Amino acid sequence: MSCDLLSLATKGVAGLHPYSAGKPIDELQRELGLDEIIKLASNENPLGPSQSVLNAIASTTDLSRYPDGNGFSLKKALADKHNVDTDKITLGNGSNDILEMVARAFVTTEHQVIYSQHSFAVYPIVTQAVGAEHVVVPASEWGNDLPAILAAITNKTKLIFIANPNNPTGTWLNKSDLKSFLENVPEHIIVLIDEAYFEYVINEENYPDSSLWLNDFKNLIVTRTFSKAYGLAGLRIGYSLSHPDIANLLNRVRQPFNNNSLALVAAVVALADEDYIQRSVTSNQSGMKQLMLAFDDMGLEFIPSKGNFICVDFEQPADDIYLSLLKAGVIVRPVANYGMPNHLRISIGTESENSRFINELAKILSK
Repeated sequence: MSCDLLSLATKGVAGLHPYSAGKPIDELQRELGLDEIIKLASNENPLGPSQSVLNAIASTTDLSRYPDGNGFSLKKALADKHNVDTDKITLGNGSNDILEMVARAFVTTEHQVIYSQHSFAVYPIVTQAVGAEHVVVPASEWGNDLPAILAAITNKTKLIFIANPNNPTGTWLNKSDLKSFLENVPEHIIVLIDEAYFEYVINEENYPDSSLWLNDFKNLIVTRTFSKAYGLAGLRIGYSLSHPDIANLLNRVRQPFNNNSLALVAAVVALADEDYIQRSVTSNQSGMKQLMLAFDDMGLEFIPSKGNFICVDFEQPADDIYLSLLKAGVIVRPVANYGMPNHLRISIGTESENSRFINELAKILSK
């Protein structure tokens, strides 16, 4: 007797496709036998972790014990940084973990979840996993169209995802527009502002720190991560700031010990290392200029970005260019699954990594 195991899954999960991450370096090495490979695909920090973080990890030896399930030391450090009480903080295994917690805690098959076209791939994944209805609002100039999102709200709407800056496009929303939007969303609808790339936005007076609005909007959740500017993607740690009642509910569905001991120690140290963050941001700004100038020289259009990545438009399906770059040992990110088949997303690397990408791309385009 045979059983169709896929038929046993819930409808939402059965229809899902696994998240497609940027190709790992060792995978490309196995496939093509290349020795010198650079990865500009997953919006990681090219500087690597700070030395203070590496020292802290090296001194953490008691790995036979479970970590602090409440993350007391990290919550205390985050509370001090954001000037909030610790009961407003929820820790996640990366900020992706928080997105899933929110969907599980608030959304059912009877609800709708709203997010923008060309927004983070995890939003549709967590929506479909809980069996909710997707409402995908067409983008405006590659970013969130806030008036259109408001117009899309129905009596079934339970959750709205907004990334600021947006991934993969790098577009951003200004302070007055975003606050006006929040003022017009009914208070029974949860609004999650995903600020994974917050630290990279500098010299923009009108860019909002949404965490400052927590007392104004009880339905607001703000997520941040240590995976980007803090250089801890491999340790998987992020957090959210919200009303204490929301944090209480999220902690009811949070998995026990979802943050490991090394991640908790590293995040506390990283949070205090302001020199490292400054170097990361400065390096990113320099690399962004390097790529934009190169694209201008090549006559390529790109989407101005406030993240640590940039999307470039080849005005034709970009798969062949992506594959040619792979063969040259350069991993970037195709974004056809985001509805952008003509674009590639390039993470900002070091100066030498950016130069190699530019040189290889120029060779490919000249053929």
